[in-house]
Amino acid sequence: MKLISLNVARPRLAVYEGTTINTGIFKQPVSGPVQLRTLNLDGDRQADLSVHGGPYKAVYAYPSEHYPFWRQQVPEAELAWGMFGENFTTEGLAEDELHVGDKFQIGSAIIMVRQPRVPCYKLAAKFQRDDILERFLHSGRSGFYFSVETEGQVATGDSFQLIGHDDNGITIAEMNRLLVRDKYNRQLLDKAIHTTALPQDCREYFAQRQQPPTVRA
Repeated sequence: MKLISLNVARPRLAVYEGTTINTGIFKQPVSGPVQLRTLNLDGDRQADLSVHGGPYKAVYAYPSEHYPFWRQQVPEAELAWGMFGENFTTEGLAEDELHVGDKFQIGSAIIMVRQPRVPCYKLAAKFQRDDILERFLHSGRSGFYFSVETEGQVATGDSFQLIGHDDNGITIAEMNRLLVRDKYNRQLLDKAIHTTALPQDCREYFAQRQQPPTVRA
């Protein structure tokens, strides 16, 4: 398990469907080491902090193993590392194997798996196509967000060392099922709600799905 590419960007203006937007999705590979801090990497920023960034979305990782799939799906696109807006392009980490709460050391930093990525329209702006959002969601190839438990330096080529694992925690793949295909699976809802490393707002969101619908007279 290792870091294939380390990618950062500061927000910049882009045009999508005739509208100018401010976005930090245009990540570019950089050579390390780079300091990984509680909210982001040095040289990296998020444009809209209401939906991006924060302690539970400090670092976005995307498996390099998904790139061949997307090269078949969108052959006209040039898919360089960082194309999905990820900070970490990884090797050996997969959504169906990672549990929320899994903890890794990379370089001198310690990070924890927190949640999958739910894309916003800025991914469509990056690809310049509307259908990429639905295709991304239904592919199950979401990538995953880490929180930074201990700040430190990271560099391309660093290995991910698993130092904490919670078998009872919901996996990223199971989270994707709940978000897209299997929204009212009570077993998975219960598993998500009882995964303490999942951010509180996510657990509250899933708890609402367990409530019976209100019947109007």
